[in-house]
Amino acid sequence: MAEKKIVLEAKDLYKSFPAGQGKDELHVLQGLNLEIEEGSITSIVGSSGSGKSTLLHILGGLDTADRGDVFWGGKNITEYKSDDLAEFRNRYIGFVFQFHHLLPEFTALENVAMPALIAGTSNKEAFARAQELLNLFGIEGRKNHRPTELSGGEQQRVSMARALMNHPKIILADEPTGNLDQDNTNIILDQLFELRDAVGVSVLLITHEKEIAERSDRILNLKKGILKPL
Repeated sequence: MAEKKIVLEAKDLYKSFPAGQGKDELHVLQGLNLEIEEGSITSIVGSSGSGKSTLLHILGGLDTADRGDVFWGGKNITEYKSDDLAEFRNRYIGFVFQFHHLLPEFTALENVAMPALIAGTSNKEAFARAQELLNLFGIEGRKNHRPTELSGGEQQRVSMARALMNHPKIILADEPTGNLDQDNTNIILDQLFELRDAVGVSVLLITHEKEIAERSDRILNLKKGILKPL
């Protein structure tokens, strides 16, 4: 059997935040290590305030650790300059957040196409792929609607489609089903697993829902600044 390829590796990450006047610093990451294999789905669970979102932001180049390194394809992104980080995020990572972060002035189709347009893809090619992704998520009939005209479940499916626009190597999802009903939760989760099986994309998922975590290949618990198998 071929050895699994490691697409993401975090080594000895530390991160602290000020805790207010007269209080000690809040240490959320304390020597954390992580490896993500190609084509795997990993869930991270933990109590509120344990640092789950902070970790995801560091792994995706949206934030920096106080100490430690993050490697993508063997390259240390902690050494990247801001322009290189922006290009890296746009090319290799699909972000999905609990609150969608769709651009309110643009339609669903335009929101999905945006990462490719930013990367310099032609309008024709970008909008053709955006249409394919909306079809994939069953919301092609809503392509000309703006976010305020979409339900919460539809907005999250648009967000998922946008995350896949540039064929990312990994999807970083922060409570992607936190505001959804069970039917929409199942749609999102089923699509994540189908994508993994079809194209080998890796998924790192933060969730507080046990039923969701149990569908993953691996569950890790973030507690006292480090990750341990659950």
